[in-house]
Amino acid sequence: MKAFEFAGPTTPELAVQALAGKAGAEALGGGTDLVNRMKDYVSSPSRIVYLKDIAGFRHTDATPTGLTIGAGITLANLLADPVVAKDYPGLRQAALEVGTPQIRAMATVGGNLLQRPRCWYYRSGFGLLAMKDGKSMVRAGDNRYHAIFMTEGDALFVAPSSLAIPLIALGATATIQGGEGKRTIPVERLYQVPKPGMERELTIKAEEVLLSITVPPAKGKNASYEARWKQSHDWPLALCSVNLTMDGEAVSDARIILGAVAPVPLRSSAAEDSIKGKAINMTTADVAAAAAVSTAKPLSMNKYKVNLTKTVIKRALMSAAGKHYWEA
Repeated sequence: MKAFEFAGPTTPELAVQALAGKAGAEALGGGTDLVNRMKDYVSSPSRIVYLKDIAGFRHTDATPTGLTIGAGITLANLLADPVVAKDYPGLRQAALEVGTPQIRAMATVGGNLLQRPRCWYYRSGFGLLAMKDGKSMVRAGDNRYHAIFMTEGDALFVAPSSLAIPLIALGATATIQGGEGKRTIPVERLYQVPKPGMERELTIKAEEVLLSITVPPAKGKNASYEARWKQSHDWPLALCSVNLTMDGEAVSDARIILGAVAPVPLRSSAAEDSIKGKAINMTTADVAAAAAVSTAKPLSMNKYKVNLTKTVIKRALMSAAGKHYWEA
């Protein structure tokens, strides 16, 4: 890999200064994504800014206003947190599915949220939009693992973060440190669809640092379910997280978020609307799943993901309702 400078700031302000002070600088948390990109020369940062020495960056804090999760906490420590286990099973399940125990011991919450797409065209150096001679390489090539929603444009990769899906379902916010101070945004606003001339799928600036995620106090029922090729280490082919507010047995409000099927985490208002005022059972879960995929436009080789998406929606809903997915 290319030689680089190294900085180890101990405060968010110093981290921002280190990132802003060198063109091409990148932040390093656990390194499970960045180091691989550097080895493959997909990324060649001129300076690495190591974030794990920042005070409070690796802790969680439960208060009456919610759970604040430091962006530097590892997924293993997140899984060990009793508040996460008790109140946020959807987040815990999604974190448990990431990688292997060894990867979860190194990978951080912030790193998972800000990792770059796993698209093999991007990872082979063809860019996020993967164009050649003015045509999409993805559309004409092997697109088995690419998007089935929002496929009208040229951004056909899928958003890679597993944790973003339950965090968005839970209404979480992200706190970001920049040169002008801190700002807080909904987690879903960390992501955008890149366009020609703006090949960036993350809204966070190169000189900014993701400090923490705050999840509101748990209410209702939440769950996640994903489908993938292998039970062992693999990335999801489709992922769904749901957060249901109940009025007795009926759903009064819902958030249904899909992952690994679009270039950004995708909220399905059609699925949400279909279950409001109704109890969750296999029939209503089927209706929600069908509503969610009604706008899917798969590519030439990934139509199978439509049925997978329906499956993960149904199983996430049934799990949130406290029922086995095979029960009516």
